[in-house]
Amino acid sequence: MTVPGRRSSTFIQLLRSGFTDPQTAARLLENDALASVRTDPVLLDALGATADPDLALLGLVRLAEAQTPDERPLLLDTLVAAKPLRDRLLGVLGASEALGDHLARHPRDWQALVTYEAADLHPGLADFERGLADAHDPVALRVAYRRCLLSIAARDVCGTIDVAQTAAELADLATATLRAALRIASAAAPDDAAQCRLAVIAMGKCGGNELNYVSDVDVIFVGDAPNATNGADEAKALQAATRLASHLMRICSETTVEGTIWPVDANLRPEGRNGPLVRTLASHLAYYQRWAKTWEFQALLKARAVAGDPDLGAQYIEAISPLVWQAAERENFVADVQKMRRRVVDNIPAAQVDRELKLGPGGLRDVEFAVQLLQLVHGRHDATLHSGTTLDALHALAAGGYVGRTDAAQLHDAYRFLRAMEHHIQLYRLRRTHLVPEDENDLRRLGRSLGLRTEPVAELNKAWRRHASVVRRLHEKLFYRPLLDAVAQLAPGETRLSPRAAGQRLEALGYADPAAALRHLEALASGVTRKAAIQRTLLPVLLGWFADSADPDAGLLGFRKVSDALGKTPWYLRLLRDEGAAAENLARVLSAGRLAPDLLMRAPEAVALLGDPEGLLPRTREALEQEVMAAVGRADSAEAGVTAVRGVRRRELFRTAAADIIGSYGTEDSPAEEDHGALVDRVGGAVSDLTAATIAGALRAAVQDHWGDTLPTRFAVIGVGRFGGHELGYGSDADVLFVHEPREGVDEQEAAKAAQTVIAEMRRLLQLPTADPPLLIDADLRPEGRSGPLVRTLSSYAAYYRRWSLTWESQALLRAEPVAGDADLGSRFIDLIDPLRYPMEGLGEDAVREIRRLKARMESERLPRGADPTLHTKLGRGGLSDVEWTVQLLQMRHAWAEPGLRTTRTRQALAAAHAAGLIPTEEAQILDEAWVLATRVRNAVMLVRGRAGDTFPSEARELAAVGRYLGYAEGTVGEMLDDYRRITRRARAVVDELFYGA
Repeated sequence: MTVPGRRSSTFIQLLRSGFTDPQTAARLLENDALASVRTDPVLLDALGATADPDLALLGLVRLAEAQTPDERPLLLDTLVAAKPLRDRLLGVLGASEALGDHLARHPRDWQALVTYEAADLHPGLADFERGLADAHDPVALRVAYRRCLLSIAARDVCGTIDVAQTAAELADLATATLRAALRIASAAAPDDAAQCRLAVIAMGKCGGNELNYVSDVDVIFVGDAPNATNGADEAKALQAATRLASHLMRICSETTVEGTIWPVDANLRPEGRNGPLVRTLASHLAYYQRWAKTWEFQALLKARAVAGDPDLGAQYIEAISPLVWQAAERENFVADVQKMRRRVVDNIPAAQVDRELKLGPGGLRDVEFAVQLLQLVHGRHDATLHSGTTLDALHALAAGGYVGRTDAAQLHDAYRFLRAMEHHIQLYRLRRTHLVPEDENDLRRLGRSLGLRTEPVAELNKAWRRHASVVRRLHEKLFYRPLLDAVAQLAPGETRLSPRAAGQRLEALGYADPAAALRHLEALASGVTRKAAIQRTLLPVLLGWFADSADPDAGLLGFRKVSDALGKTPWYLRLLRDEGAAAENLARVLSAGRLAPDLLMRAPEAVALLGDPEGLLPRTREALEQEVMAAVGRADSAEAGVTAVRGVRRRELFRTAAADIIGSYGTEDSPAEEDHGALVDRVGGAVSDLTAATIAGALRAAVQDHWGDTLPTRFAVIGVGRFGGHELGYGSDADVLFVHEPREGVDEQEAAKAAQTVIAEMRRLLQLPTADPPLLIDADLRPEGRSGPLVRTLSSYAAYYRRWSLTWESQALLRAEPVAGDADLGSRFIDLIDPLRYPMEGLGEDAVREIRRLKARMESERLPRGADPTLHTKLGRGGLSDVEWTVQLLQMRHAWAEPGLRTTRTRQALAAAHAAGLIPTEEAQILDEAWVLATRVRNAVMLVRGRAGDTFPSEARELAAVGRYLGYAEGTVGEMLDDYRRITRRARAVVDELFYGA
């Protein structure tokens, strides 16, 4: 019986030794199976040194209980007397519940650890083959496999072997297991074995000699018919080889009382799971030469013959090797690799992405993909890079100067740490997982298994995040910094990329003119000035962002131009260096198209907007008008005043365009805008407010230059069309009407002349040749169109509308809104036209038929010749015109009774029609989606090309840039066009029903 004082002392000792459940541990120590060693302090210290002392003690008790009375003394004596063996056995029991279960079922297997007791003795492939030699059925093979696995795990958890050696031994054990499984399958079907030759090619981590504890073993099977004399004989031989391969897979993959070895996955074969399991070598080569995708060559980089006919396996490797090292010359090579990486990340469940050790951002796959991409790019001319093992390849890349030595060392350490985490997570229950556990006890055991003993959970999380952060910068570390080394002065003895290698890398990363890109890099980063030093810090990251765009060359060229303009300005480089968002925002803006960079080049100081968290928010119309009016008031002439106004417009257009680009593309810290409708509304509102302020400033300048403070006539500018609807795009003209009213005592002829003069002066000032984009004022929607007077009095408008107004003119007034000039006059103009655009009792049937006739005529006559009606955003099927005319017809028919329809904005009117029950929910959503998409396409075309357009660009790079703006990954422009056609086709069906009454 244990006395209370002794029990208390034992509890304290157990807690100090690392036990988390000392009560259970004390009870287990009282087990009779441990009678001779329970009080030995050596045992307690050894248990406390394990990853999970509680688990180790439980496993030890189970193992001791499973021994026969004659066998138990040997186990217990070993625990006390043989330190290396004791540490290995207890280390396994404290790290792996699954191997503890195995030892409880097979209590003699602990003696397998004696074989490799010496610290410098590591088993190789031949040793594992001997360990599996007596296994003649699947169950025996599983038992023998776990016995061999036990020896690897024991030395791993004790630190006798490092993570790379562990992975290599696991790959050797897998190779031996595949050979044993094929031997068992062949023995079960000797006729099949005699009829064919079969080679097993390991892929993935097994092929790369870097396997996990529990991982699918990827394979490809190659068959041959050695005695075939005709096609029928070959077919029979391949059928026999297929049966052998299928049996091999079942032996390894099926679950029995001894568990599963691991799944054998043959889906990397040509055509994947839809292709034949076994092909001849000739069939493999025919597929790879004609049909294979880039990722298949990337996978073949790790191919290694491991089992079956050695000659056939060697022939396969020799034949496919040249194809692998030519893969980087394929069209869209880098884009394909990057697309595959993005697809992997996109498929991670959102709830798991932060715990995904392998596939998540900053995970193992980031390093592996980057290393493989560099190997494929530079391995064409450097055979030292032809390794399937990630760490060996990384070392070769560093030795060849393709990766900076410091960078390679950091990636090496990060990869080893993450692989060690992965190994020990899987070792616990021998389950295939790459998720970092959430349970505190699991994290504690994992941290302790990695040697973190003071605060294992906190230390583990800190180390994990630190290494993941290094990996997240792998594009900088592995791709871009060596490019700078290629053009910068390095210290003696340092290795750098040759100009040829640097050019190859730039070309592989999507730069169309590598020679020009190298010149830009040299101009930016060479020298010993502080400016060059900061550029060398910035450029690796910027190059990555440029390469992620549709036009990397334009991004780099734009950055050089901005830097040349602002390089001597002290705040510029400091802003980019210290404000991470500013640098990324600038990279996105410079590489997204022509409009924003052109605006920025005319006023490079606008870069400062990109570093201010509030800098990209649109300014209010009131604030804009206040600034332009102040600028005009300070100017010496009308020309100088409007030049200042146009400078404000240029800056604000850049602000809006930059915010649009960044909101659509997203950044590392801020994902792309999901509410595209809100983004479209923000752009339309900002550009419309800016246009209104610009016109107001030009009006003030024109009046001030000729008449001083007061024009002889009251004068108002009415925005119509997209301008009045707050829906202007970057390339839109300003559609307006002009109205005036003579001041008291002023002759009507004098007033009219003053109004005509001020309009002509405004137009002249806004179109003066300067570096700033012009603003075109279009008054063609006025009464009588181009043949009518440019400006009328309010009474003249009233008389015209009373006697001569046509239905289309009333429809055009639906989006009329005062934008500049006399506010009272503008308000009275709106009072005048409201009865026209919102007719009491709605439109008559004749008017409805007239609107429909006009729309049909416009569709047949105004679409440009040769334009694709399914892709024209304005006049095409389901485009802007279709949606807007449908909404406007509803407004003219029902706005007299539904106040919500009395708005100049299309989307607001559509929402009001839905709220009033005039459009069902689904149809309203379809029309809204089509209108938003068509508007975004028009904005994208202007941003990309720098000039307006109503259809998708035909040039491939411009089309790709439009796709990136719309959220499509590289290489998916076909999907973008299909989506546009589908969305607008559905909208047209709604238009046919609601507008035409079909």
